[in-house]
Order: sequence, then C-alpha cells, then structure tokens
Amino acid sequence: MSLLKIIIKTFLLPFRNFKKKILTLYIASSAGQVDGKLVVNGWSKVTSNTTLGNNVNFNGLRIEGKGSVKIGDNFHSGTECLLITSFHNYFTSSKIPYDETYIHKNIEIEDNVWIGSRVLILGGVKIGEGAIIQAGSVVVSNIPKYAIAGGAPAKVFKERDVQHYTKLKEKGLFH
Repeated sequence: MSLLKIIIKTFLLPFRNFKKKILTLYIASSAGQVDGKLVVNGWSKVTSNTTLGNNVNFNGLRIEGKGSVKIGDNFHSGTECLLITSFHNYFTSSKIPYDETYIHKNIEIEDNVWIGSRVLILGGVKIGEGAIIQAGSVVVSNIPKYAIAGGAPAKVFKERDVQHYTKLKEKGLFH
C-alpha cells in the first residue's frame, strides 16, 4: 500500500466521517421535524420551519427565510443549492425600492426528488414526486410529478419513464 493511501485511510477518512456526523446532527437539531434517516455530506443550513422526510440527503443545501419548507422522503441535493422563502415587499411597500416588511412563501418538495448542484428554488413552488431538477436551474414555478426540468427559469423538457419509476418504487429500491 502506498504512503498516500495509508495517510488517507489513517487520517482523512475518519475526519470525513466525523464531519458528516457533526453536520447531520446540526441539521437534525435545526430542523423543525425530521421523520427518519438524514445524511448531510456538505455544509447545509435549514430553519425551524423545515420538515424533512425519511432518507433525506444534503450535499450542501441552504434554506433562507421564514416560510415553511417541506421535503419528502428519498430526497437528494447537489452542492450549493439555495431555497429562499422570504422576499422584500416591493408591491405594497411604503418606500422605494422596498420597505422593512417581507412576504413569506412556502416550498414543498415531494418524495423521490433529486435536485442538481447550484439549484435555486424560490418560495411558492411545489416540486412533484419523482422530479429531477437540472444543475444550475432557477425554479420559480411548480414542477409536475416525474418531470425533468432545467434552465432559468426552469422548464420541463422531459419526463421520467413512469412505468420504470413505479416498478422501482414498488420494490422499495431507493438510494
């Protein structure tokens, strides 16, 4: 075994596992509710208005604002994802460009959703079961079940093979 492999096995892998455990504990204690297994591989932030399902996997996801966020089972995120639930009030503000008031909108992400790296999701959005959001997308409107969407703003450009998806779901084959 090379010296580099020995160093990695001896020092770096145990640190990475420790870091993962600390990040997972931090998110579990910050969220309003965690309904099962949670894995946090990269720095993440949630609010007390966040509800997490079972088998939720973050690789670097940040939630900002006072709106609620509900994330279903078997969720996976890429790195540097951002969910924003609060916005400056510009529509009925008492000042220009905005005043001290905020508008809070909720986000709902159903089961078995995968969002790629650097995805931005704005409040008021619902992402349907089994959807996949392409890396770098900006989600400003609802995404239907089984859709594959991407872009800025995100648009549906493909759909999963629903029959195949259903077979995997019935067998309980989740990553």
